[in-house]
Amino acid sequence: MDMVNVKINGIAVSVPKGSTILEAARIAGVEIPTLCFLKEINEIGACRLCVVEATGARGLVTACVYPVSEGMEVQTNTARVQKARRTTLELILSTHEKKCLSCVRSTDCELQKLCRDFGVEDSGKYDGFRQKYELDTSAAHLVRDNNKCVLCRRCVAACNQQFVSVIGANDRGIHTHIGTAFEKQLANVPCVSCGQCIVACPTGALTEKDDTEKIWAALADPSKRVIVTTAPSIRATLGEAFGMPIGTNVEGKMVAALRRLGFYKVFDTNFGADLTIVEETNEFVGRVKNGGVLPMITSCSPGWVKFAEYYYPDQLDHLSTCKSPQQMSGAVIKNYYAQKMGIDPKDIVNVSVMPCTAKKFEIGRPDEDAAGMPDIDIAITTRELARMIERMGIKFADLPDEEFDSPLGEDTGAAVIFGATGGVMEAALRTANDWLTGKDNKDLEFREVRGTEGLKEATYNIAGMEVKVAVASGLTNANYVMSKIKDGTAPWHFVEIMCCPGGCVNGGGQPTQPASVRNTVDLKALRARALYTQDEAMTLRKSHQSPVIKTLYEEYYTDGFGGHKAHHELHTSYVKREKYD
Repeated sequence: MDMVNVKINGIAVSVPKGSTILEAARIAGVEIPTLCFLKEINEIGACRLCVVEATGARGLVTACVYPVSEGMEVQTNTARVQKARRTTLELILSTHEKKCLSCVRSTDCELQKLCRDFGVEDSGKYDGFRQKYELDTSAAHLVRDNNKCVLCRRCVAACNQQFVSVIGANDRGIHTHIGTAFEKQLANVPCVSCGQCIVACPTGALTEKDDTEKIWAALADPSKRVIVTTAPSIRATLGEAFGMPIGTNVEGKMVAALRRLGFYKVFDTNFGADLTIVEETNEFVGRVKNGGVLPMITSCSPGWVKFAEYYYPDQLDHLSTCKSPQQMSGAVIKNYYAQKMGIDPKDIVNVSVMPCTAKKFEIGRPDEDAAGMPDIDIAITTRELARMIERMGIKFADLPDEEFDSPLGEDTGAAVIFGATGGVMEAALRTANDWLTGKDNKDLEFREVRGTEGLKEATYNIAGMEVKVAVASGLTNANYVMSKIKDGTAPWHFVEIMCCPGGCVNGGGQPTQPASVRNTVDLKALRARALYTQDEAMTLRKSHQSPVIKTLYEEYYTDGFGGHKAHHELHTSYVKREKYD
């Protein structure tokens, strides 16, 4: 590899040829502030906050895109550079709605931090024309407030990375704003509700639609039994909202916090994940044996399902008809559990805590109401739960570890790994391997489908049959897989697709991390490691061996996996969507 020798603030470093000044500075241990830059997602030099002085350059240059050259000397904090950054921040503030006290991103806003770091206040120096934008609250999952937008275009880049590309820069000059084609509302374009734009946004311009007030109201209603279930990945991410290291498993503290919030029961969505696996694997085995549509594709990611309905409506037969773990959990609670406990399901309020903003859309889908009412009443994100805990003054880090409530709090390692890309596939393979061979196989790990890569393929010999599988995360990879399926060149039998890159651990509802972290830390890998570590430590690691699952089918779904009752309550249907109305 060709190397280049440069100096950053007098520090000599050798870096690969083609590196940017920003990359060289990080190797030298020098941090250069950025606002628009997101590594491998948005590298456009638009905000001008990373400007530096460099020998051989005419004027200040943007460190995020300017390449180094042999012998280059860079100064990152001269008086000239500091003045330029302050001026840029003052200009950004001149058109920014500065309602910081009530903004959901206050103290977690990258613009706010930069202004604090550089001593920039709203001086009114550049006050003048400022466009006023109406909030877009049309989508089930998101609120868009262009009054707080800084035109960094990180959301646009994230949407493009997801292949959806429904937002972009409209108009020119001072009227430039981020919007959709023909200024349609988000509910009227093929947005899949993934929320990747939210976690990319450095300010409060994009936020999830907050549903916590609905929960507070339900908790205050003595006639309601408010039950909460938490997704597998929440235990690996919630701690970040309270300053804990990325990848800390806070399952016990999370349960303790939820009890202190006043929930009637605290269940683990993992039992819904185990249930999904036995139903989904049964469906897959049935398709293999009976000549059904292959490859079969997982259906537990609602952003992916919505993408398929918009972009591949003629391929929906490939999707498993299984509901997601969220919806299966809700269906079981309002049917089996309500019956067992003698509770009128109308008095149950099911709350789910999810890593995914698309779950807010999913709860309102048709055919997600097994008891004649929504399976899940309220879906909130990891961020919303963190705000509820803070509002109640709960000292999260000091909480003792507590366990989920029984009987719907017991799970297996197969359910835990659902939160990482490849986890659903591995969990299904563990069960399929046992069912097809007719024995309890001790080989539990299918490592070829693990890892944060966007596309993985593997072939396994199960009961004398070669089973070809693929795992895709991120919708660009999903589109590649679907194009192969559509043109008849796909070699696979079973495919897992997760909407968000890296899976649920990187979902649009997870704690936000600033660009300084996102650009240097592999969030997906650290969060996923917490789940695989828990899986490896568990006694039960196969969904079909869960005592909860066994009891459920012995007592309630007595006609077996995929039987009439199970199919009615645990399976769903899909719709062909028009991209634009």
